[in-house]
Amino acid sequence: MQPSSTDLCELLTQLDPDASGVQRHLWLIKLVAWLRGDARSVTATHARVSLLLDALQQRPTDRVRFQLWWQRLLDTVDATALLADHGFASRSAFLSELLERIRLKLLPGTPETTDASTLFTLVLNHPMDAQWLSKLDAALLARLGDLLRNECPPPAQAQDTAHTEPSAWQAELMEAVNFCASQIRAAGFSPELRLRMSASARDAGQFHALTSDLETLLSAWRENPQQPTQQCKHALQHYRKQLDQCRQAAASVYTHLQAHGISVNLVFQLRQLRERLLRVRALLDCLFSATPQRDTAQLLAHLVTVGQKRRSLRALIATNSSMLAAKVAERSSETGEHYITRNRGEYMQMLRDAAGGGAVMSITTLVKFVVLSAGLSAFWGGFFAGMNYALSFVVIQLLHWTVATKQPAMTAPAMAAKLKDLSNPGAIDGFVDEVAHLVRSQAAAIVGNLALVAPAVLLISTVLWFSVGRPMIDAATAEHVLNELTLLGPTALFAAFTGVLLFASSIIAGWTENWFALHRLESAMRYNPRFTAVLGTARADRWATFMRNNISGLSANVSLGLMLGLVPAFAGFFGLGLDVRHVTLSTGQLAAAAASLGLEIFYQSAFWWCVLGIVVTGLLNVGVSFYMAFQLALRAHNLTGVQRDNIYAALRQRLRRRTRSFFLPEPEAAGVVTDTDTHAHTPAAPPNAANQTTKDGTTQE
Repeated sequence: MQPSSTDLCELLTQLDPDASGVQRHLWLIKLVAWLRGDARSVTATHARVSLLLDALQQRPTDRVRFQLWWQRLLDTVDATALLADHGFASRSAFLSELLERIRLKLLPGTPETTDASTLFTLVLNHPMDAQWLSKLDAALLARLGDLLRNECPPPAQAQDTAHTEPSAWQAELMEAVNFCASQIRAAGFSPELRLRMSASARDAGQFHALTSDLETLLSAWRENPQQPTQQCKHALQHYRKQLDQCRQAAASVYTHLQAHGISVNLVFQLRQLRERLLRVRALLDCLFSATPQRDTAQLLAHLVTVGQKRRSLRALIATNSSMLAAKVAERSSETGEHYITRNRGEYMQMLRDAAGGGAVMSITTLVKFVVLSAGLSAFWGGFFAGMNYALSFVVIQLLHWTVATKQPAMTAPAMAAKLKDLSNPGAIDGFVDEVAHLVRSQAAAIVGNLALVAPAVLLISTVLWFSVGRPMIDAATAEHVLNELTLLGPTALFAAFTGVLLFASSIIAGWTENWFALHRLESAMRYNPRFTAVLGTARADRWATFMRNNISGLSANVSLGLMLGLVPAFAGFFGLGLDVRHVTLSTGQLAAAAASLGLEIFYQSAFWWCVLGIVVTGLLNVGVSFYMAFQLALRAHNLTGVQRDNIYAALRQRLRRRTRSFFLPEPEAAGVVTDTDTHAHTPAAPPNAANQTTKDGTTQE
């Protein structure tokens, strides 16, 4: 599309340097919109810029009016706010910034402002603006610089000394450097960051020297702003080196966070500090580089990009929570290792632990029907059902047993951690071995759960029949159970939704453990005088150790139980109609229905549809939670370009040749090291042999 000279003539006719501030700003918005055109071609935009410059060159009157308009624009808006603060959060806390971004997205801005940052957002509000600004060629930049540089001709009596005075733009740039340096120094002195820096970074006092070094640079620069002296160049080099040292000092905080827990607020402040350090370097380039026009255009393009990111909720959450996601995935990976069996002994132990979990879930099934028979309101019924689930899961954890559906969200990060070594020889075969171990472990857990929950429910129902004259549930409730669990209904959808809740509980577990470590609650429980005065030193030490080893499991179990009970109640309140389908609980309910209806239930097609529904429920519970956790772990480890085709081919080959390895442990030949030994994970022996970590992450004392 060819640029329209008619539109440009109309724009130049409307140009009025004496108009009100808001009218000048509105004219600028129209001008940039004309330059942008349909925002499809950078070349077309550059052609419009060239046409504007040609028109002003051919019409001296319009050129003078434009320069006068530009001068008054600079006089009435605060350009320092744009250069120093645009794109940065006005709030120092993550939650406050989140709310501020929501406000910016929902409420429109006004051109009636003296804040250059606000005006900049209204003028350059399209992603293509960053592209055409950054790709301006040297000829266009030189012509633009010549047009905008003449905004303030010096008076006649000052012609001889004009070269020693900075231009208005140079003064704004240096003032912005000063503002940014003040912000950097304040952030470096904040106790949240200073106390978490390495000892060497604190002792070096890099942030202390920022002010004095900047004053030295300013003094040398003011001697001749248009032609920096050798002393100014030396001061500039020293100041840039000081900025790098400040950046390294701030980066040492990440080491502390990785060791002692991640805080999203601290990560947010560190990222802001790093970006301000980079902004100072960009501003200095605009002042002192050999190509100031090019660097200024790059800076403006960068301001467009960060200004748009400043309004993005997704960018804020993704950027500042990435370390927390990595920490959660790392902890889940450590816990998930305990759920993977690699030899016959571990496989049999998994079966026993899962059987124990199934036995407890049979009692959970009984209590569930008791709660339902009480006829409580939706909320209180969901609350007591959730407490029933939570208590059962905690009991299973403390007894060192397991529930099958809890495993995938923990084992997926452990699997993702193996992908980091795919470039090594034999790594794909090792990963396929881990997949076989995982599938086999999960199959053992499900079989163990279901193999005992159904007989235990039948036993409880039989005892109730002989003791109180009735089974666990009556015939009407049994028919209702068959209608709920059938595969012909929404069972598959509810099972997948339950997989999401299983994944969410693992996230809550990782976040809680990170919070526990970040606030040093283990140390507080062990040494706080008020705590030790009540419990005694020895008991406080045991409690602290227990909570450190079990806080993740307890938070996962309690949160999962409450979500299974309360989420359907809240979903019903909003008319969503969502429910949960947990494979072990569903099996227990079906067993209770069979005990109530007797042997004729086996002749009903509804029963077999429910059996198929349980199979699908188990697959979706496990598959959805594993998939979501695996994807999170991949992102947390920044894994891209994984050799998926090679992995899938190796998995298909293993499935064809050694199908048994996915379901049963392979026999180990005497004196031969098998793949189950080669890739086995052997954790270091704990200092205290009396404390053993079990499959649920608990500590046995």
